[in-house]
Amino acid sequence: MSTSAKLILFAMLLGAGIAAAQEQFPSRPLRILVGFGPGSGTDILAREVAVKMADHWGQGVVVDNRPGAGAVIASEMLARATPDGHTMVIVSLGHAFNASYLPRLPYDTLQDFAGVSTVADIPNVLVVAPSLKVRTMRELIDAIKAKPGQFNFSSAGIGSAAHINGELFNQAAGVKVQHVPFKSMPEALTNTIGGSVQFVFASVSAAVALVKSEKLVALAVSTKARVPALPEVVPMAEAGLPGFDFTAWYGLLAPANTPSAVKNALAVEVARIVALPDTRERLLALGATPRPSTPEQFDTIVRNDVARFAALIKVTGIKGE
Repeated sequence: MSTSAKLILFAMLLGAGIAAAQEQFPSRPLRILVGFGPGSGTDILAREVAVKMADHWGQGVVVDNRPGAGAVIASEMLARATPDGHTMVIVSLGHAFNASYLPRLPYDTLQDFAGVSTVADIPNVLVVAPSLKVRTMRELIDAIKAKPGQFNFSSAGIGSAAHINGELFNQAAGVKVQHVPFKSMPEALTNTIGGSVQFVFASVSAAVALVKSEKLVALAVSTKARVPALPEVVPMAEAGLPGFDFTAWYGLLAPANTPSAVKNALAVEVARIVALPDTRERLLALGATPRPSTPEQFDTIVRNDVARFAALIKVTGIKGE
């Protein structure tokens, strides 16, 4: 057999091997890394996806919470993982925010990851403890201006959606409220209820039960329109900050160089899951809007938001640690 014939045969066998490997995906249990603690928006979505993915594929799907450092710990673990699709991370738009906010990331936000699919959009809701005796956003802003330096807001961590929303609120309202990060949204909410912090922009998913049980008072939602899960709560624009609109996207990333066929298989699975009637109903009840995408579309979203937040950070002058 000639050398050229041997090369052709090798290429054919290699191609067949790759195709076979892709057809067998997933070949072992999967893992979804979460950069925040249990009860956060990322954690809630990860568990929704994991259960349905495991049922459909017959492989275990582990949700691995690795909170801390603004979700950098979980993202760094993914960047170093084998690029075969069996390990993913679920991130929010804070992943794009961190690219400029945190100056010494142990990875390249645009080079070390590959989009799989967005999962859902979740708005934030501004909540305070009943003991604060504030019932509208205007009353909160007036109270902050009357007592400068005495108010702070909590979040699920640096670079979380709650943190970004709080910084946007500072800018829009013309105030300076100190950010106090916690390791999880439940911890941030508990400290808000207890009064050690004055307010938090919680994901609707995490706050809706506490609002309905009257443990927290909802002052406004971060979107232009009202949210079905909290229909009585006015949007920020109606509450006194015209033009304010913030919704956090959440999505799955794989390591860079993950095969396209594997990314596409995962994206199709995410789209299938969020379209299931029971999944869709549960997400909507939690204030989340299902939002599947192609890997390419998610890559574009991340790239555009890295640029958008770089501009915001330059204008506001906020700095990371």
